Amino acid sequence: MATSAAASAATEAIGVVPAVDHAHLARYTFGNKALEVEVLNLFADQAPLYLTNLRDARSEKDWRDAAHTLKGSARAVGAMRVAELAERAEALRSSADMAARAMAIDALAEALDEARQHIARLEVDR
Repeated sequence: MATSAAASAATEAIGVVPAVDHAHLARYTFGNKALEVEVLNLFADQAPLYLTNLRDARSEKDWRDAAHTLKGSARAVGAMRVAELAERAEALRSSADMAARAMAIDALAEALDEARQHIARLEVDR
């Protein structure tokens, strides 16, 4: 999927945030690296579903629910860039035009892809 310049700008506007905040996650896994990798892989496996739910949202409630779920999951594993973008997406109301939602999805897809690549590298580095 080609990422739009607007999606890249939205992602960059968050600043330099690591794909995954391992210190955040370590607080919940008590520093157990194997558990961290397992939790991160579960998140990575679910990422496509999160985007599908946003793309398929037919109502404002569906959109908010999908964005809220993604935000919570991302925060739980320390994917803070994804969480911030999901929070912004959650704030979009039905008055937001479809272009704004499409840009939010593009930005989230880019951030999720970066997080998933980071997680995949963890498996290689083990």
